[in-house]
Amino acid sequence: MDYFKKQLELLKTEREEDRQSWLQLAQSSSIQSRRENGLTWYPVAIRDTELGRGDYLTVEVERTTHQDLPTQFRAGVSALLFSNHAPRENNIEGTISYLSGNRLKIALRTDELPEWSRDGKLGIDLLFDDNSYDEMQNALKQAAARAEKKEEGRLIRILTGEQAPAFRDDAAPVAVPGLNASQQAAAHKILSATELAIVHGPPGTGKTTTLVQAIKALLQQEPQQVLVVAPSNTAVDLLSEKLSDEGVNVLRVGNPARVSDRLLSLTLDSKMAAHSSNRDIKRLKKQASEFRDMAHKYKRNFGKAEREQRKALFDEARKVMKQVEQTEQYIIDDLLSKAQVITATLVGANNYMIRHLTYQTVVIDEAGQALEPACWIPILKAKKVVLAGDHFQLPPTIRSTEAAQKGLATTLLEKCAALHPEAVTLLEEQYRMHEDIMRYSSTVFYGQRLKAHASVAQHLLFPGDEPLAFVDTAGCGFDEKAEGTSITNPEEAAFLFKHLMQLVNALGAHYKPAQFPSIAVISPYRQQVQLLQELLPHTPAFRLYGDRIAVNTIDSFQGQERDIVYIGMTRSNTEGRIGFLSDIRRMNVAMTRARKKLVVIGDSGTLSQLPFYEDFIAYAGEKDAYRSAWELVDS
Repeated sequence: MDYFKKQLELLKTEREEDRQSWLQLAQSSSIQSRRENGLTWYPVAIRDTELGRGDYLTVEVERTTHQDLPTQFRAGVSALLFSNHAPRENNIEGTISYLSGNRLKIALRTDELPEWSRDGKLGIDLLFDDNSYDEMQNALKQAAARAEKKEEGRLIRILTGEQAPAFRDDAAPVAVPGLNASQQAAAHKILSATELAIVHGPPGTGKTTTLVQAIKALLQQEPQQVLVVAPSNTAVDLLSEKLSDEGVNVLRVGNPARVSDRLLSLTLDSKMAAHSSNRDIKRLKKQASEFRDMAHKYKRNFGKAEREQRKALFDEARKVMKQVEQTEQYIIDDLLSKAQVITATLVGANNYMIRHLTYQTVVIDEAGQALEPACWIPILKAKKVVLAGDHFQLPPTIRSTEAAQKGLATTLLEKCAALHPEAVTLLEEQYRMHEDIMRYSSTVFYGQRLKAHASVAQHLLFPGDEPLAFVDTAGCGFDEKAEGTSITNPEEAAFLFKHLMQLVNALGAHYKPAQFPSIAVISPYRQQVQLLQELLPHTPAFRLYGDRIAVNTIDSFQGQERDIVYIGMTRSNTEGRIGFLSDIRRMNVAMTRARKKLVVIGDSGTLSQLPFYEDFIAYAGEKDAYRSAWELVDS
């Protein structure tokens, strides 16, 4: 099928680009540089070892310094235990099986630790994640083969636009307490769909709440097990907690991004540990370890009898570990049979423990940020698919510009929403923004269908405050500067903080520090964000409220909200170049983070080259929210 042939080619291009950029980072950089990029933990200390599946030794290590640095490690990826004494010779490959804070477990491809592991100076290096690409590639090949089959391929043909989805006429309208009219309509669409339902959830419209209630209604409608997946661990965690709060028996496969007791209690590891048969596993593992310890007392250069004795002890240990595996499998099967909802990431849907399962319904949340090839992994396990998200917010992260331009940046959600409008329900009521902040986004992206709930439509920071401002820096000489591959604008940064300082001083009369509004300062450019972060501590007025002010890129605020949002546009040049500010979906995310006040600071001369910004500036003028920076520059 040509559809999947194209997807496979795009994935191959992306994989190669990803591999090359990873190799560049991993091979040409020092340990310090790799550590800062999240590719290496060094130094680490071994805290525990235990026998794992298939004769593998599972080692628990802890990162002993630099614990505040970011990490790209996650369960399921390949990694290397190495010694910095002789890093080329001294290393063993393995797979990370567990990650929590600054501790991880790695299943090493060996049955005993080598001598060099006792010398200290140990580290863990991340290897390129071939596994995820292999899973996506296999899913695309399977989907292509299955699409040709009459019954089995129906869902695939619907998702690729060859057939239309069907809906049951006899499904009674659903009445879920606490949902508004469009949320009820979305839940009804999910229940009445036989193959496909799409929940289009603009910012602040309660998409998660809708999904949770619809999943509960599905479970009541007919006994079934539902798979709930998302591209990020953070999104999976949120749904896992919300479903559990509603009394649903949730089994979280994989490692949560957040380490909370509540979330950890939903994981397979935690439920296995609490299972009544786990006592048998502990006893058997202790027995196997004793056999191994005895075997290790024999040195390899002993005589024939000792070598045979050593082999016999290892054989006994293996037999015991086979019993451990059987008992573990019994516990896993028991837990899986009782779970109403299984949650995982897209690739995690093929975790070895649940790989064999199929489902009546699969829910893919944040589908607007999901690579299409990754979506096919869970889809192949489903009879019905629910896609939820917003294709007018941030797209998936793609490394290859070529793959993105040729179609990899277009998500399955976006395609299906265009192909099957009858499957789409738009959530129309938002509970976040003042209506003046919401309205421009509603007009440009959502056909003017968004409305603000009465509880937020007119909410302000204080009586008489303005919810919206565009501050025009045109003519002020705030010129952008190229910083490597990024852009900065020092004068704009200083001006932004001056403007914010005036607001903070005004707010001081209305709020005590403990109740002070939350503030996001956003720039689309990483270098500008760094500049703002450096300036922040040097503004005395902010010190009292430091924990209430966050400075970061647009992407880092996806899914979040703040009382006040400042966006510094950064670009200001005579040629009218705006670079990736032309990605208006990204700007939609930035603008819709604000609850009570949105302040956009930029150069109208540069920004107006794009109709989106020209129209926004005109909208600000209509709302009497246009201000010139000159009013403040001299004050």
